[in-house]
Amino acid sequence: MLRKLTYLICLFVLTACENAPFKLANLNSSTSLASEPYILDSSTISIIQRRRQQAVIESAFSGITSRKRARKLAEICFEKTADTVFMPFDLAEIALAETGGHYLSSHAVSGGGARGVWQLMPARARSHGYSTRDMLDDAKCAEAAVCELYSKLDMAQGDMELAKTYYCGQGPQADAYIKKIRGFREKMIEALNLQGSRLALTESTTRIR
Repeated sequence: MLRKLTYLICLFVLTACENAPFKLANLNSSTSLASEPYILDSSTISIIQRRRQQAVIESAFSGITSRKRARKLAEICFEKTADTVFMPFDLAEIALAETGGHYLSSHAVSGGGARGVWQLMPARARSHGYSTRDMLDDAKCAEAAVCELYSKLDMAQGDMELAKTYYCGQGPQADAYIKKIRGFREKMIEALNLQGSRLALTESTTRIR
């Protein structure tokens, strides 16, 4: 009995390493990349962890749009942040903040003329090599959003949260925008941690049988 219990504990610890919970403090994007470069270093996040973020994103999106579209957009968040300093969550947060109130529609157009799920202004889209029409294509719109986020990250000197604020603009509207971003991030991290805990317990139980 003691040997079986010890084995179960060892398996749980090993599984938990891969399913270690994200801490909000570790994802506090207000920290400068100059002092904490690992926070946004995609090499420190495994493919498995990125896929788990994708699953959480799909769940969040499915409460706003159809399951089919939620799955497609979550996959785009995964694919377009691969080999970048961004995580799938970064792209998802912006989509939720920009067009979550419009069912994540590719046809969403703001009063100022920003278009697509990630709401790129025509001039900004062109600056990254994309046309206004390209913003109707979710994948191209996401690519342009990643380019735009990189430019804002440079302006913000590596401060991710400030970069996302700049993505929206400046002033009271931008302040409200980043509060929405934080709210979405917290909910997704909570869902991710819950998912990891359940998976760790399931895997450990399965192996001991």
